[in-house]
Amino acid sequence: MNLEDLEKIDSKKMFQIYDKWPSIAKESFQQKNEKLYVKDIDHIVFVGMGGSGSIGDVISSVLSKKNIHVTNVKGYLLPKTVDSKTLVIAISVSGDTNETLTILESAKKSSAKIAAFASGGLMEEYCKKNNVFFQKIPMIHSPRASFTKFLYSILNVLQEIILIDDNDIKNSIESLEKTRDSISSNNLNQNNTSLRLANWIKQIPLIYYPGGLQAAAIRFKNSLQENSKIHVITEDVIEASHNGVVSWERNSNVQPILLRGYNDHLKTIERWEIIKEYFSEKGIDHFEINSGEGDIFSKIVSLIYLLDYASIYHAVLHKIDPSPVNAIDFIKNKL
Repeated sequence: MNLEDLEKIDSKKMFQIYDKWPSIAKESFQQKNEKLYVKDIDHIVFVGMGGSGSIGDVISSVLSKKNIHVTNVKGYLLPKTVDSKTLVIAISVSGDTNETLTILESAKKSSAKIAAFASGGLMEEYCKKNNVFFQKIPMIHSPRASFTKFLYSILNVLQEIILIDDNDIKNSIESLEKTRDSISSNNLNQNNTSLRLANWIKQIPLIYYPGGLQAAAIRFKNSLQENSKIHVITEDVIEASHNGVVSWERNSNVQPILLRGYNDHLKTIERWEIIKEYFSEKGIDHFEINSGEGDIFSKIVSLIYLLDYASIYHAVLHKIDPSPVNAIDFIKNKL
């Protein structure tokens, strides 16, 4: 692959936005946005679909290490456990996501506190009419390409609530910069892990992940589906050891990808090694991706960066324009 291939097939130059992800993250977190101050919260509900939903997935993974209950909603129904100590965070990059708008209306009828984030659209209109806290964040290219813009802008606004240490934010941006130096369009060679992974995927990828990296695995699945227009499977490696591994007893057109954390739990590391031994005995080729060092936030965002770029490269290698999502547009137009 060369730069000419990227520019020709990636019609809306999505890859150029990805090359800027670290700087977008840094600028977004340093902006002087209005902060949200709410007290006495013991439950946070993230609401969002697709690229918007992945932001909630990431922050939920970070908050899993803290003493607060977190729920992710991808659909139309607000949990019945919502009360006055709940903060509902609605995210829609487009501002017009049907499911998220429905939940926003339900949340307004409850005693929960609410914060909404979008580039405008119907969500902005609703929040202004109903006195709901709203932060407008410009979309860059598409919801999935706007990931760092929205993630770091939301962390900026919710800094007093999410309580991610400033050093962790700084480390995550440095991790993004380090990742960019090895995977960006300026490094189209065999040292580029994203490009090697893209070249390796020939059939249906099955992404195995440990619990702590679920956000990165789901995001990779979504990005491959939207950019490369292929079917993708994800499985928790521990749960798969009790069911999914049996599928490998037959020949398959599925390709396993092992998404490993730098400091996975000892029992998870043991399971990875057993799975690899089984694959070796069966002659099953697999691709292994290891996260970088650091805290959970840095590990997840840098993995998402590497894997998202792999989905763009995979699309271009198969002469697929990553930007259009015609099937999604068809469904939205019918709603």
